Amino acid sequence: MSDKFEFIDVEHAANTTNTESALSIVRMCALMEVSRSGFYEWRERPASATAERRENLKLYITKSFDDSDGTYGYRRVHADLADWGVPCGPELVRSLLRELGLESCQPKPWRFSLTENDGQEHHIPDLVQRDFTAGAPGQKMVGDITYIPTWEGWVYLATVIDCYTKAVVGWAMDDNYKTPLIEQAIEMAARNHSLTDQAIFHSDRGSNYTSSQFAKALKELRLRQSVGRTGISLLTG
Repeated sequence: MSDKFEFIDVEHAANTTNTESALSIVRMCALMEVSRSGFYEWRERPASATAERRENLKLYITKSFDDSDGTYGYRRVHADLADWGVPCGPELVRSLLRELGLESCQPKPWRFSLTENDGQEHHIPDLVQRDFTAGAPGQKMVGDITYIPTWEGWVYLATVIDCYTKAVVGWAMDDNYKTPLIEQAIEMAARNHSLTDQAIFHSDRGSNYTSSQFAKALKELRLRQSVGRTGISLLTG
């Protein structure tokens, strides 16, 4: 009988913040075929075996939570208890975590920026001004670099997109994102697609895109260079 009372108690505690789907204690007692008065009598017992068990479980739960530096949620804590041979259900673990005031703090996924400013002043105009439309193909392009995780490490992808067709007209991949990578991407665009004379190539102010080496490559391709603000996506200026 106490197992049924414990189940009702745990479900009631777990559903206190979910009023739409929560069942009342009266309804749960009816479904479990136990008396409501018996449930309240069980819950009010000052030193019942169930109460002692809950207090013991709190010790295990606190240890698991502290060992994880506060990053474990109820599922991982429950897995720890299972590994330790401590029988209990995941909902009971969640309820006791709530009673203890323990809330997991998940670390944010690590990401790094490929937009590195070299700290120098570059007098390169913004010829796009957030207008990423074009009247015809080959008139205006944007470029950016992204990274892709693989089994062998990071792969860096430089792309060139035509603002009129929205198609990738040039690209290059390598295990680094140095200036030759973006040179290869823009050279592929110029080689395989018809670019108008003095077409615009727009990017952010990353050190690779603002380098003199890349400026020389654009000049040789008769392209006008345009840059937006540091760290802004290629399609948001």
